[in-house]
Amino acid sequence: MIRSDVLRDIAPIIRDHLVVCNIGLPSQELHLIDDQPSNFYMLGTMGLSSSIGLGVALAQDKKVISIDGDGSVLTNFGTLPTIANNVADNFILLIIDNGSYGSTGDQPTYAGMKTSLTAVAKACGCENVVECQAEDTGRVLQEALDGNKMTIIVCKCESGNIKVPVITMDPVVIRDRFMKTAAG
Repeated sequence: MIRSDVLRDIAPIIRDHLVVCNIGLPSQELHLIDDQPSNFYMLGTMGLSSSIGLGVALAQDKKVISIDGDGSVLTNFGTLPTIANNVADNFILLIIDNGSYGSTGDQPTYAGMKTSLTAVAKACGCENVVECQAEDTGRVLQEALDGNKMTIIVCKCESGNIKVPVITMDPVVIRDRFMKTAAG
């Protein structure tokens, strides 16, 4: 399974929750698969999906799922200790770890080599960290949602991209509809 397969698999599970999705192809894929007003698509801020998702979760009670990639988490390593030290039991960070920078040409990341994001998250103090294979992501995500405990999920999948159009929706529209959904 590649990232788009994982997103297609979890789309029905995340549909009723606030979702902050990683920059580039992950946002474009989710937009194509199941565009929802509750989805906040990152269009130009690599590495900040997890930070923004945590902030949204800390600001209100609804469940928030931040979908990030291994490459983005590696560019913002400070997010993991921040998450560990600011527990929000309505927050789930789903790291789709395909071992590559998928949006820029599938160059390998260190997570695809010797670095384990699962071990790094635990070393930062994150208490509920689960690593799973791509085909188990839906089940693991549903268990995290049912568990009402902040969870970091590291989903291991294959590298690869599907052809998707760019998101032409104005960023202000994306923001406004997400904020309306979050407040409602």
